[in-house]
Amino acid sequence: MTNLEVWKIWEGRVVDGKFRLRQLLGGSEHSAVFLIERPSPEKAAIKLIPVDAVHADRWLAHWSAAARLSHPHLLRLYESGRCEINGTPHLYAVMEFADEDLSQVLPQRPLTPSEAGDLLPPVLDALSYLHARKLVHTRIKPSNVLAVGDQLKLSADQLIPAGEANTVRERRDIYDAPETAAGVASPEADIWSLGLTLFTTLTQNVPFSDELSQRDPEALKKIPEPYRGIVRECLHLDPKRRCSIAQIQARLLPAARSVPAEPEPAPVQPPRKRPLPIATIAVVLALLIWLIVAYSRSKSASSSASKDQASQPALAETPQPAPGAAASPPSPARPAINTADAGGKVVKQVVPDVPKSARNTVTGKIKVNVEVDVNPSGKVTTAKLTRSGPSHYFANLALKAAQEWEFSPPEVNGQAAPSAWMLHFRFSRAGADVAPERLKR
Repeated sequence: MTNLEVWKIWEGRVVDGKFRLRQLLGGSEHSAVFLIERPSPEKAAIKLIPVDAVHADRWLAHWSAAARLSHPHLLRLYESGRCEINGTPHLYAVMEFADEDLSQVLPQRPLTPSEAGDLLPPVLDALSYLHARKLVHTRIKPSNVLAVGDQLKLSADQLIPAGEANTVRERRDIYDAPETAAGVASPEADIWSLGLTLFTTLTQNVPFSDELSQRDPEALKKIPEPYRGIVRECLHLDPKRRCSIAQIQARLLPAARSVPAEPEPAPVQPPRKRPLPIATIAVVLALLIWLIVAYSRSKSASSSASKDQASQPALAETPQPAPGAAASPPSPARPAINTADAGGKVVKQVVPDVPKSARNTVTGKIKVNVEVDVNPSGKVTTAKLTRSGPSHYFANLALKAAQEWEFSPPEVNGQAAPSAWMLHFRFSRAGADVAPERLKR
């Protein structure tokens, strides 16, 4: 009998005196997974693996540690223990029930680039959480990317500490990094598995060799950027050359996106003044001398006037510029042009449309701040995160939305001027809202 036929017979049995096996959900050469009955109203699954006494304590310790983890994109592990089936010792892990996994979707169709863009952030968040705690997932592949309701989660039953020797000293499939054949478990091995999973997700094909690690492989040409570059950088044979999670996130979410600004009108150059002819200069000088002499005589003649009046020249004697002479600069006595800021306001506001599956992962509020520079035409030229919050996924949504905002520009000296704004995004289970704030510069 095949393993599946044997496991099918187990339906209805009770494990460890408390978990009835209701339905066989699937399995591999190494394990079987059943839907079970348990006191809680939430559905749960149980994973059964035959294991020898040498490794049993180690796996139970790993599962106990995994049960203490808490992340919205990691499958919850409730409890674990030992049991015996048909005289063979087994270990079991009771975990959150998943509605489906990615391997069930791919036979029907590949994911679109947009869907892959929604898939990667939660997977990267979960992996970053594990690696920060010195843990390695070891089995990233489509069958371990699971949907629980509207949430995307990674399995959590095969986590081991980074640097610990992997007891499975073989490469079980192409999703395992080449170095796992030597029993090496490392964060870099997870990056390899992520790259193969992304490739399979977008192409529906699973390669049977390390062809994707070659330079400019033919198989990658169908994948659009930035995913092509991510896959290529994940699949270097040398683990040290593989990209990091932060580098993948940077490809998906640049720190600041430059938007080509609309061309500004060229400044109007004043007409160049031609130098005055020497003859004209001589005439002007002669006229000035005559005016000075006339003014002196007039001042002497009006000595009976008051001292204040005598100190001011008569209006009729105000010097007039000669024909062709350059105009004098404006008098300081004229009222100054009002240079006060004439405003500036939002004319187009874009609020991220957050899928329900993503909103359901939010506890409280996630705050993201994006600073935008706006040109005199009111368009955003640059946008950068000043507060990214705990999730790259929501930060990416905020950054993309900010780039679509439009403003009426403020006026300085009667001219449209550039401006800067801070957009305060807040995400909750109810949705998203944004509060704009004008920055003074």
